[in-house]
Amino acid sequence: MPQIAASSAMTPASVPSAIEFRDVEFRLPNGRTLLSKLNLTVPLGETLVLLGRSGSGKTTSLKLVNRLLMPTSGAVLIDNRDSREWEPLRLRRGIGYAIQDVGLFPHYNVRQNVALVPKLEGWQRSRVNARVEEVLSLVGLPARDFGARYPNELSGGQRQRVGLARAMAADPPILLMDEPFGALDPLTRAEIQTEFKKLQKDMRKTVVFVTHDVSEALLLGDRIALMEDGKLRTVGTPESFRRSSDEIAQRYVAVYGAARLPN
Repeated sequence: MPQIAASSAMTPASVPSAIEFRDVEFRLPNGRTLLSKLNLTVPLGETLVLLGRSGSGKTTSLKLVNRLLMPTSGAVLIDNRDSREWEPLRLRRGIGYAIQDVGLFPHYNVRQNVALVPKLEGWQRSRVNARVEEVLSLVGLPARDFGARYPNELSGGQRQRVGLARAMAADPPILLMDEPFGALDPLTRAEIQTEFKKLQKDMRKTVVFVTHDVSEALLLGDRIALMEDGKLRTVGTPESFRRSSDEIAQRYVAVYGAARLPN
């Protein structure tokens, strides 16, 4: 996949798309519909947050991007090319993937976990080593201090940082993040959210970020797409989301406001 980026000053209307859902539906073999007529475009360099309750279609949408699932009907376009035309392994190696339970290999140390995809891509050893040093430094885990440690020697927050470093290691143009900070304690979660927001400001990757936490969505998203019962309810900037007339969006905003009230 090409290395793509976009200026933070660009708007969705003026930027080519990195990901596009066109009338996408996904049904289980028993006929149950998990996603219905999804039409959504993610411009280059945007962080799009998929917000919604469990079962709303967020993770299903995410997995359609890297072909962990295939649409029952409609099309998912990656870099203006139907996902069905991409060779699955080639597509997945061009997309970083970070999930809540991290999925680090327990028998690999931190350096080996982060280096995995660049090695599979055939990078030269010197380039791999330099990139591992770079991304571990970016997430606040210097390789000299953490590179030789194993996952069971790390805290939950440190493992999450390693997972983020691994997702970024091969410098993919697209990052998919499925509630990556959801299992962390509130203070650690806030720290990593802040770090990620700073990183994204510099990197301008195209990010699709799944969460059920409205405060996280408002903090991290350039736009928020609200999902409910497998359908897209509304999509817009954090500011427009706060002003949305959509009933469910209003409930989220009310919860967010209540959480910010002083005791």
